[in-house]
Amino acid sequence: MAETDVKLPSDLVLTPLKGGALGTGRPVMEWMTTFHLASVVLDPYTNESSWILRTATRVLREFRDCDVRTNLIVTAGAADAATFLGPLTDEFLVFCDPERAAVKAMGLTELPAFVLTRVDGVVDAKAEGWNPEAWEKVADAIAKITKWSSIELPAAGDPVPFRGSPALG
Repeated sequence: MAETDVKLPSDLVLTPLKGGALGTGRPVMEWMTTFHLASVVLDPYTNESSWILRTATRVLREFRDCDVRTNLIVTAGAADAATFLGPLTDEFLVFCDPERAAVKAMGLTELPAFVLTRVDGVVDAKAEGWNPEAWEKVADAIAKITKWSSIELPAAGDPVPFRGSPALG
């Protein structure tokens, strides 16, 4: 897990995927008026992101009822994001980031990544690639900030640790 001093720019726009098409993009701070963001960032064009998809959605489900807005950020347009995620697009808030503006703003170098962004726009914790201990530290940070129970990683069926693919493509 990386401790960060990164603050997302207030003009960063996150555009949701709605019904297989792009919805209305809004500035990141509008997505965090009440809740922190717990984001898993994926590149659908890489094996690394496909290897972690099941684990990532399990982790996000664990935090669904606490005071975070769980979401997936996919570095693709609407059609490719919908193809990659399939029915998960109906279960999770999904943002499309084909230009990787959010990836750059979060200071990510590898994908997949697990990121906690506080309501003030500061990236509080992040883990890049698949390192179960680092992802657990992000989960611990979410639990601490929301006064929720954390999770233990890895769990049965999770992949072995691996480095991520380059975040900027």
